[in-house]
Amino acid sequence: NGFITDPVCMSPENRISDIDQLRKNVSFTSFPVTKNGKPGSRLLGLVTKRDIDMETDRRRPLSEVMTKDLITVEEGISLAKANQILKECKKGKLLVVDKDYNLISMVSRQDISKSNDFPQASKLNTNKQLLVGAALSTRKEDKERLESLHSEGLDVVVIDSAQGFSSYQIEMVKFIKKEYPSLQVIGGNIVTQSQALALIEAGADGLRVGMGPGSICITQETMACGRGQATAVFHTSRLAKKYGVPVIADGGISSIGDLVKALILGGSVGMMGGLLAGTDEAPGEFYYRNGVRLKRYRGMASLDAMKQGGDKRYMAENADIKVAQGVSGSVIARGSLLSFIPYLITGIKQAFQDLGVKSIKNAHESLYKGIIRMEKRSPSSQLEGKVHHLYDYENPVI
Repeated sequence: NGFITDPVCMSPENRISDIDQLRKNVSFTSFPVTKNGKPGSRLLGLVTKRDIDMETDRRRPLSEVMTKDLITVEEGISLAKANQILKECKKGKLLVVDKDYNLISMVSRQDISKSNDFPQASKLNTNKQLLVGAALSTRKEDKERLESLHSEGLDVVVIDSAQGFSSYQIEMVKFIKKEYPSLQVIGGNIVTQSQALALIEAGADGLRVGMGPGSICITQETMACGRGQATAVFHTSRLAKKYGVPVIADGGISSIGDLVKALILGGSVGMMGGLLAGTDEAPGEFYYRNGVRLKRYRGMASLDAMKQGGDKRYMAENADIKVAQGVSGSVIARGSLLSFIPYLITGIKQAFQDLGVKSIKNAHESLYKGIIRMEKRSPSSQLEGKVHHLYDYENPVI
């Protein structure tokens, strides 16, 4: 969080039972106590888990159990200085007040620990708060949702549409950039330069590229619409780079090699659905089939997902006949993201070393200068590039 500018506060008249009820919906356990129970009011104390865990009478008011010996600093202090004070005093919370002792914000030791444990997490440089994104459709009711999301501190919005080159999405992008200019907007999905240009001119800050390459998608087979993913990423990113707009390669990534291709061909980000669907953190329950640990994975255009609201993405929620553009299936368990993501990162680093590039930016420069070149591979060449002519072997790929 960095500075927690809107801490959940309690009043001295609140009871321990009120905190019991509140903790059913929040993950934190410390609550500042202010005169009126809101930030900006005079600070009176702090209630922590240690203050109330052993209390048998849950009707006791917080004024009787709260900690009054507090570590406070005046507003205007830098986050670095606040963190240093918190480390030295060895307390869990540092409370920031104004000259009248009204609570302005607070800093948590746990946030410092999380920042140290996850240094590569996407954070704002100003206050170290994690970046937050949300997906919206192009429907009118989502404009109301966006207002609520923006008021809660949204940083980036993804307009989720199977075909992003539509008057609805262009209108939505223009609306967002006009009403909420600070919000970053990612548009898509698209696969051609003309589609990319339309969204960029509407104000899109990023593009999702891909139509039908995902492992659970059958759009290209069913609808005969889409494009080869490598071709789509290459051509759209070549146009987008003229405007400084990054491209997300969405779909078709089943290995480190696919991810490297997506980045080398102009993508700034690889979007991995099936590759991460088997991790512990992905939604769904594991089950066993023939001794193999699996997890269910479905496309948003599968009949299963469409029955639970996925049809809105395809303008089909009111249709009597629904045509699936995706399937439901299973993926092999891959363990935790905490080990799988470092595996992917290490593989990309090694691939970039073999290619002779130092970064994604450097890779893009090498591509457009002709230093990195692509060529078609014959079936014989592809066979030669894989394991061959062994009696047996173990595949080390996770």
